[in-house]
Amino acid sequence: MTRGFVLCADDFAMTRGVSRSILELLAQGKLSATGAMTNRPHWRGLAGELAAFSGKADLGLHFNLTSGAPLATMPSLAPGGRLPKLGGLSRLALGSAAARREIAAELDRQLDAFEEALGRAPDFVDGHQHVHVLPGVRRAVLDAVARRYPLGSVYLRDPADSVSAIRARGVAVGKALVIAGLAAGLRPAAARRGIPLNHGFSGVSPFDPTRDFAADLPRFLKRPGRAHLVMCHPGFIDDELRALDPVIGSRPVEHAALLAFVPPPGLRLARFRELG
Repeated sequence: MTRGFVLCADDFAMTRGVSRSILELLAQGKLSATGAMTNRPHWRGLAGELAAFSGKADLGLHFNLTSGAPLATMPSLAPGGRLPKLGGLSRLALGSAAARREIAAELDRQLDAFEEALGRAPDFVDGHQHVHVLPGVRRAVLDAVARRYPLGSVYLRDPADSVSAIRARGVAVGKALVIAGLAAGLRPAAARRGIPLNHGFSGVSPFDPTRDFAADLPRFLKRPGRAHLVMCHPGFIDDELRALDPVIGSRPVEHAALLAFVPPPGLRLARFRELG
């Protein structure tokens, strides 16, 4: 009997190159989920192509508070019309009630944009750079999912795993431990609202284009949780990506590795609802 795991590509709609990569991998059956950045200008134009994978893969919101522009004015968080870097977001979300109100409103706008384009709710919600677990952001995400959607119908990403599992995989260990620490307390908070989470998480990477990502993929599946989720960041490089995001050179490396990837014996790609 095989055990399923979710393999999720982040950043759909960030750029055309990233999105084309993800669509190709979905068409080849090499992914079982992707999260969309619905505040990006490409979202509406690409949503129809993504919708073709409804029912075949989990399609969710990749809540974005750190890349590009918000969908409406955010005077406290994005006074110049551009979303802040992660450090600035963390400080404002923690220290400013006005910023927290703007975050909650922007989350509703990004969820609205997903629903309007695909005609349905997302399968899941997570966050670009894991912003959905930050203090000052987390409650808005939990409250919005509980308020907007039927109980248990939309899952959240828990980007944490045990220290022993992270160390056993041996990939970007320090970075993975920091992310896991940020997510502390998410599980009980979600449980109180009846929101399901993955159980087991990997895919944290140093984003080094010289690294053998094909060798890292099976490492990410060591010590899998009972509802394991692996994130990845494939993409094709274009000028827009170079101007927008620090993760560039590793994306085509990930794309090529994912095209060739075959899960180890006993494991298979699955949607979240198929996991035990």
